[in-house]
Amino acid sequence: MVEQKYNSGMPVIQDPRDFDKSSGGLLERVVFNNRILVVVACVLATLVLGFFATRLQVNASFEKMIPSSSPYIKNYLAYKNQLPGLGNSIRVVVENKTGDIYDPEYLQALQKVNDTLYLIPGVDRSWMKSLWMPIVRWKEVTEEGIDGGAVMPADYDGSPATIDALRRNIARAGIVGSLVGNDGKSSMIVAPLLDMNPQTGAALDYGDFSHQLEDKIRALQSDKIGIHIVGFSKLVGDLIDGLYAVMLFFGVSVVIAGVFVYLYTRCLRSTLLLLGVAVAGVVWLLGLMQLLGYELDPYSILVPFLIFAIGISHGTQKMNGILQDIGRGTHKYVAARYTFRRLFLTGLTALLTNIVGFAVLVIIDIPVIRDLALTTSIGVAVLIFTKLLLIPVALSYLGVSKKAARIAIEKDRAGAENRGFLGHLWHGLDHFTERRWATLVITLSLLVTAAGTWVMLGLKVGDLDPGAPELRAESRYNRDNAFISANYGLSSDQFVVIVKTAEDSCRLYQSLQAMDLLAFKLRQTAGVQTTSSLAETTRFITSAMAEGSGKWLTISRDQAITNSSVDAAMVSSPGITNQQCSVTPLIAYLADHKADTLTRVLAVAERFAKEHNTPADAEHPEEFLLAAGNAGIEAATNIEVEKGIVTMYLAVYGATALLCLLTFRSWRAAIVALIPLLMTTIICKALMVWLGIGLKVATLPVIAVGVGVGVDYALYLLSVQLAVQERGGSLLVAYRRSLDFTGRVVALVGLTMAAGVVTWVWSPIKFQADMGILLTFMFLWNMLGALVLIPSLSHFLLNPKTTDGAHEAGLLAGAVPVPHEPSRAKENSKALSAH
Repeated sequence: MVEQKYNSGMPVIQDPRDFDKSSGGLLERVVFNNRILVVVACVLATLVLGFFATRLQVNASFEKMIPSSSPYIKNYLAYKNQLPGLGNSIRVVVENKTGDIYDPEYLQALQKVNDTLYLIPGVDRSWMKSLWMPIVRWKEVTEEGIDGGAVMPADYDGSPATIDALRRNIARAGIVGSLVGNDGKSSMIVAPLLDMNPQTGAALDYGDFSHQLEDKIRALQSDKIGIHIVGFSKLVGDLIDGLYAVMLFFGVSVVIAGVFVYLYTRCLRSTLLLLGVAVAGVVWLLGLMQLLGYELDPYSILVPFLIFAIGISHGTQKMNGILQDIGRGTHKYVAARYTFRRLFLTGLTALLTNIVGFAVLVIIDIPVIRDLALTTSIGVAVLIFTKLLLIPVALSYLGVSKKAARIAIEKDRAGAENRGFLGHLWHGLDHFTERRWATLVITLSLLVTAAGTWVMLGLKVGDLDPGAPELRAESRYNRDNAFISANYGLSSDQFVVIVKTAEDSCRLYQSLQAMDLLAFKLRQTAGVQTTSSLAETTRFITSAMAEGSGKWLTISRDQAITNSSVDAAMVSSPGITNQQCSVTPLIAYLADHKADTLTRVLAVAERFAKEHNTPADAEHPEEFLLAAGNAGIEAATNIEVEKGIVTMYLAVYGATALLCLLTFRSWRAAIVALIPLLMTTIICKALMVWLGIGLKVATLPVIAVGVGVGVDYALYLLSVQLAVQERGGSLLVAYRRSLDFTGRVVALVGLTMAAGVVTWVWSPIKFQADMGILLTFMFLWNMLGALVLIPSLSHFLLNPKTTDGAHEAGLLAGAVPVPHEPSRAKENSKALSAH
């Protein structure tokens, strides 16, 4: 029975038999006339994808963290096999807590650690270095020439004589500060890693490798023996272990979201439904990731929460519409169809904007970012089914409690005088449609944005702290790293320049002289501890062959002498060049891998390469190629992040602007939607400067999140506001109706998501804590920007001079408007643009 009509044009229907099921668009009819099929299909999909989600692997790949198309990384990959140990490696330091390394009991423990590590699958055993490996050699000048051998005596038996021989060999090898601690109380094992597990042929599982290091290596420590482990694989392993804490925080976020939604709706069953469908969306995503061959890595842990957050945002809008319709007396089935009819296109546009916004991250040439972009886009696409279709259909069966519906409609009709301080504050938002307040808000926004722009210019690309900024300073990994930095003169941060010559030409005087000159320039650069190269070793051996005379500590112009020195260097120092003497690494040991340090070193190396590289057809072709070593790879990654961030902004905002134009058919409305997002991005980057957070792989996706979530708020608010204005309402009335219908949910979602992620501040993983701070700010600022800036900007851009005064009172007190017809939308857009 039709009881009454309200001025949205939608009748209040209490009996679904009075509803014309053939009304609405084609998609609406297909979905709601086959509701049971939709529910069954979604439940089956959840069960099937849930099964595959349980099989999703958690891992990370060294290769996925680097920009493979970068010319510097291409150089590294091209000569990777000829540069052993200058990429992905693990470093294990064995400490004698009660004495020094010249203790038979300690050396026995070191040998056990060495042999255990040697047998762990994934270690490149050919280039493993330690006191117990024959590849570590000593050399000295005697009256009979150059003598040398393995540092560990071949006849070592723990006797005082062999201990003394070891002491002499270590001194002659010059490895104090690199493989032996400066205080002589610890020694290091350096183990390059393979990309594949040789036993299985699969990619190396860093989580499993890290657990083996803990179970087999760290388990060997005791009251007398200390173990310290650093390296990419160990860092990733610790991050993977920290994912259990991340999952706990995700659960806390779900609970907080549930509490906030329930306090708003006062309906338990609809709240549980909303949360259940939001979690189902995450399950769908994880299942699809497993089917498509993706893995969940520590850097993409943001994705599940992001999908949950966007799902809550859209789902709450749907539930709010149904609450209000049922509160006015409409049957739950009809209310669900009304809400679907009103908000499907708006929600679809918002989700498509999210998809495009995240998809453009693929332009960042770092595989882990591309994977994040694609998986996030897939997850948002999933929400089209779970949020836009399943929630309205499920609520058409479950409905909401009568108490919740009554509270919702009472809130909608109550005046500001009955709402206390918060009510007055909420209704005070209407003032921002007035010129005085709008001018004040825009002026303050300009000042804040200007200040944020000035501060954000100090944002660094890369790490700002020593060690692993992804983890807390007090984490075991960073304590281990601090121990190594304090006790070893040569850090693990290596910047490697690859010197490429013609075959057997690395021994030529001019090549060695150029290497020596670059090494000298690098040593003069702040942040470089020392360098190591074939040229330096050749100078030492040349002097050694002249009975150690300081006059011969040079690179001889006599090619015969230099040839002998290079031959001796290749024997005494394996890996100092390749067998063809055509690829030679020049290693700069850095004090740290901070952004400023890498920038300085990179600039020196680039300038030198530009000045000294010769063409391939030259008589003696010579190239100085950047870059290898963990610091060199990180420098290349920073370049890609810095280069891609501008392109990403242009793509994200360009795509968002285009979709806003298609949605509103008004360039003015698109500007109103975009300005708060731009402001959020600028202030967020300023906040990163204040908090000491660098722009890198781990933090880059947060920027895109701010645009993706923020545009939802603008689309929902503006869609209602423009619809009311189209029907003759003034800006004041239109904005009030958008606040009453979608504005409350915008505020609810902003507060809910901020309360959920702020708990991340206590995460053991520092970069998750950083993301929690940034996301909390972005959720709140996007909410405030939408509620305050949209009416203020609308006053100047979306405020036609004429309105239909006959409808003012009815529109202000009436129900939520239906979306405008295309023809009316076009007319309205023309009117607004003409203004």
